Amino acid sequence: MTISKRTAPSDLGEITLFTITNDKGASVELSTLGAGIVAVNVPDKEGKIENVALAYANPADYIADGPCLGKVPGRYANRIAKGDLVVDGVKHQLAINNGPNALHGGPTGFMNRIWEAEEIENGVRFTYRSADGEENYPGNLTAVAEYSWNDDNELALLFKATTDKATVINLTNHAYFNLDGADSGTVLNHSMVMKASKWLPTDDTLIPTGEIADVKGTPMDFLEEKTIGRDIKADFPALKYGKGYDNCWVNDGWEPGRLLEDIVVLKAPVSGRVLKVSSSQPAVQVYTGNWLAGSPLNKSGRSYEDYEGVAIEMQGMPDAPHHANFPTQELRPGEEYIREIRFGFSAE
Repeated sequence: MTISKRTAPSDLGEITLFTITNDKGASVELSTLGAGIVAVNVPDKEGKIENVALAYANPADYIADGPCLGKVPGRYANRIAKGDLVVDGVKHQLAINNGPNALHGGPTGFMNRIWEAEEIENGVRFTYRSADGEENYPGNLTAVAEYSWNDDNELALLFKATTDKATVINLTNHAYFNLDGADSGTVLNHSMVMKASKWLPTDDTLIPTGEIADVKGTPMDFLEEKTIGRDIKADFPALKYGKGYDNCWVNDGWEPGRLLEDIVVLKAPVSGRVLKVSSSQPAVQVYTGNWLAGSPLNKSGRSYEDYEGVAIEMQGMPDAPHHANFPTQELRPGEEYIREIRFGFSAE
């Protein structure tokens, strides 16, 4: 395993990019900007190594991009209704940056910060210290995103966080994948299967209603393998609200601290590449890149179009602070937030 690094200028300061290459020549590239994934170079069924994570040509173009490409959003990934956060009876008004709601921790969030970085065995540890009151969240919070890469082409991501005051936290990674190649076009022909028999219906602003509903008999059913595009245009409220899939599923069998294997399996028809995502998170938001058009230029010299990547975001449930029946995302002094995500790449 080798780790190399390079730097790139940006308006926020110097960005450092780390490339971790395993003994088989497969590699990942990580950025201090938003603790982001900017490349995952893995072989197809013929052995051809190619990047399968959507990426911009310029490392600085990840700043304040609409898709939040590859980065770690926070302090609270996904949505909080009307930015209305109450912790221990105290109201904190969050920025409204997604319709009437708060999204991904605010306009800056964790995704548009330069994180501290240090090399570790087979990986990189990123650290961000969020001050009490930053984006109106309570508590001085230290967040760690620790990536490691192995010879089996598995990228492991371990999140840790501590706080000095009661707060909320929900961390994930927002990489978009196209297993036929990052600049190859649509992912609607990819097939997907999920170990998730329940999902969270939402209102038309994508805020959960509080109901935990069965997927059976709906376009949200991925219990059996099907293409992403098969039902995406169905006459179904959730798909109309988001112009495609932008929804949260409940991971079957979840309990605190338990790593669930192969919750989502994504397959590409042309390259034969397979992605298996495992996690200790209670839920997964699947977003089919419904609003990618107009993004910064990729390495092919063009913007991505809608549906050219799919984000598989293992996370806590959106708007959990408003729903007592959802797993809590509160973090208190003396506690440690620990969550794990694993992305395993192969070909068949």
